[in-house]
Amino acid sequence: MRKLTSNPKDFGRVAVLMGGWSAEREVSLWSGQGVLEALLRRGVDAVAVDATREIILTLGQQGFARAFNVLHGTGGEDGTVQAVLDLQGVPYTGSGVLASALAMDKLRSKRMWKAEGLPTPEWMALRDPGDALRAAEQFGYPLFVKPSEEGSSVGISKVKFATQLGSAFRRAAGEYEERPRAVMAERFIAGGEYTCAILDGQALPLIRIEPEGEFYDYHAKYISDQTRYHCPSSLDPLHEAELSAMCARAFELIGGRGWGRVDFMLDAQGKPWLLEINTVPGMTSHSLVPMAARAAGMDYESLCWAVLETTLGGRT
Repeated sequence: MRKLTSNPKDFGRVAVLMGGWSAEREVSLWSGQGVLEALLRRGVDAVAVDATREIILTLGQQGFARAFNVLHGTGGEDGTVQAVLDLQGVPYTGSGVLASALAMDKLRSKRMWKAEGLPTPEWMALRDPGDALRAAEQFGYPLFVKPSEEGSSVGISKVKFATQLGSAFRRAAGEYEERPRAVMAERFIAGGEYTCAILDGQALPLIRIEPEGEFYDYHAKYISDQTRYHCPSSLDPLHEAELSAMCARAFELIGGRGWGRVDFMLDAQGKPWLLEINTVPGMTSHSLVPMAARAAGMDYESLCWAVLETTLGGRT
């Protein structure tokens, strides 16, 4: 539980970490600008920090009392930045090193959920396009091929035909990247996509997503004005409560804290299938956590304040 305050001076000087060096840099800059402006309007001594590896190493020396982390993807969401901030004794928003690393690695988070009896679509780690073909033979078409350690649907493909497997694998692996990414295949679940925002241990109202296009890809998330969001979700209240409890459990199992977002599918029979956890969710105009917060009666500024409050009173 967070320590509550109404005094912006209690936070000291706050670094709003944005940008970074991942494939999600642009989205992070959008999120960071929104958070920065919201905190400044509430009187917080917040400073925009377009993060580099060198800057992250010196935040404590620069006099920052804490950090609001909106670095999406590699570096900011995988435990790397969290470890550096821990070493400097700088409190930060969101999950710690282990939970961040687990959530970023979809293969390992799915293994954990399966071991604990939580539902998640079948998957297969892929070493080469030949493995992708074997996954298609096992799962059938369509199926998803995607990086196992990226967010924002970076590098994901919905594969309908065998002729698409090679290009889908190369896209997921990042054929033009300096270091190839780990790749996985996942069984396609026909149904609706939902998300559950978690704030300080509590689930916010579920959101049902109707993406423009065939699935909720990068364009549908951040660019399209045709993607539709339903919050309230129109689910039966008892069913929604059960789904929220499942998401909170999935978040707890990886060691999540502070805030985050759990994405899942509901198939035609109403059965849920966990997809992934975002430990540094988007905070853009199209983002889902602010939308869920609004449905719970919390405006954007209040949400940013509440997330920052989770850095008070030490880490557990």
